[in-house]
Order: sequence, then C-alpha cells, then structure tokens
Amino acid sequence: MQDAPIPTANDLKALLAEIASIHIPFGKYGPAAFPPKGCVLMDVPQEYLSWFQAKGFPKGKLGRLMEQCLLIKSNGLDHLFNPFREQNGGRMVMHPKRKRIINFE
Repeated sequence: MQDAPIPTANDLKALLAEIASIHIPFGKYGPAAFPPKGCVLMDVPQEYLSWFQAKGFPKGKLGRLMEQCLLIKSNGLDHLFNPFREQNGGRMVMHPKRKRIINFE
C-alpha cells in the first residue's frame, strides 16, 4: 500500500484558484439569491459546507471542491483566499446592510 504523494505548493495554489473561480449553481447560495452565477465557493460560509458534509456532498468535481474548501476553512486557513478576494474586489456581500431606523417618539 502506497501513501498518496504530498502535494506541492503549486498543487495547493491550483486548488485555491479553482475553489476561487467556481460558483455554487444551486440552493441558498445559488444564482437565485446571488445573480448571475451564484456565490463563489470560497465565500460560502463554513456552516453551509458542514451541513453538506453531514448530508453528503454532491457527486463529481463540485463535491470534491466543496469538501476541500471545508477542510481549508475548518483548519483556520480561510486567509489563503484573500489574494483572490482582493483580485476580485473583496469578499462577496452575503446580506446587504440595512438602514436602521430608530424612532423614540
């Protein structure tokens, strides 16, 4: 039985770039809530990915990338996505800021 090869820095960079470029095509963070393509996978909250871990990730490439993204986020390495966020204009806004109206009358 052979161990899997240790990934190189270039492998990690390619994985991060792929996670930073793919959008969620369905569900709460899909195109209906975040037009036109959906939320970028790197900006999906860890809790949402954890829910998928409990229920089962989708089949195929998207499921594997969601699993890797959860692994990165759960180990406190979310800051690895910051260069991609800066390149794309910052973190995707999940909820627009609401104007607070306070009336004391």
